[in-house]
Amino acid sequence: MKTLEKLSTLAGKYFAILVILAAVIAFIFPSTFIVFGSYVTILLGIVMFGMGLTLKPIDFKLVFTNPFPVIVGIIAQYTIMPLIAFGLAYLLRLPAELAAGLVLLGSVPGGTASNVMVYLARGNVALSVAMTSLSTLLAPIMTPFLLYLLAGQWLPVDPVAMFMSIVQVILIPIILGLMIRRFFPVVVDKGVSVVPLISVVAILIIVSAVTAANAGNVVTAGFLVFIAVFLHNGLGLLVGYFVAKMMGLSENDRRAISIEVGMQNSGLGVTLATAHFSALAALPSVWGAIWHNISGPILATFWSNRQEPPTNKTVEKKVVNE
Repeated sequence: MKTLEKLSTLAGKYFAILVILAAVIAFIFPSTFIVFGSYVTILLGIVMFGMGLTLKPIDFKLVFTNPFPVIVGIIAQYTIMPLIAFGLAYLLRLPAELAAGLVLLGSVPGGTASNVMVYLARGNVALSVAMTSLSTLLAPIMTPFLLYLLAGQWLPVDPVAMFMSIVQVILIPIILGLMIRRFFPVVVDKGVSVVPLISVVAILIIVSAVTAANAGNVVTAGFLVFIAVFLHNGLGLLVGYFVAKMMGLSENDRRAISIEVGMQNSGLGVTLATAHFSALAALPSVWGAIWHNISGPILATFWSNRQEPPTNKTVEKKVVNE
């Protein structure tokens, strides 16, 4: 078990590198990995099941004790990223499938890796976890609605079918995970440290499968899609931070909201694009899975090396002590 725990820690630490390696290998040897394409939905269900195992009632405490930052963050999550994706799709004149895929990437909830990034960035981890959890639970409603509203002009969107897909892939596995944690807490606590390793392996297989299916498309449209994802992510991080600042939130909250808004659940984007659109439409989410796990650590490192501005309470305490 200790060996698995060490592997789990290493997998989380070097996740970005592993994702890049998986994508490169799948691009070079697509025939080896394309067989996993039919398991993408199951693999994401496993990731969400792991998320359910790690969730605790305390993760939702902030929603009730201090809801304002959570509400600001959730609204920012489901407005900033979809609208930026919509605008970029027009400005870059993306082909229909790629445009719909970019909007899909912008319409999915925050990714679980964002919680780790917020921790490293010295942000409000409780706010990050609350945002991830709540945005994920809202995804069955918000993601199909946003896609129908913004992407329907490029590809036909069936919001009811997508709603059912998200319920099957996200809600049911999370609820199962929560129930198992509720009734078998001792067993779960003993094995929960291995969950990140299982999630990383599942995401690596998903990235490999979709990259293999898009091997030809990466050559013809890969650079354009990367530019779109790069701008989408960067603008999301920037606008998310300044929206939180405009709302008068603390520096800790700004960092959490910025990272939560900028880092999407790319695995869900890949799964929904593959199931409801095409392999090409999944390409923005594949690039998202790669780039978000590069930009996240870069931003987290930058913020971790910057001293947080003192709050009013800190200043008052310093004045009193002096």
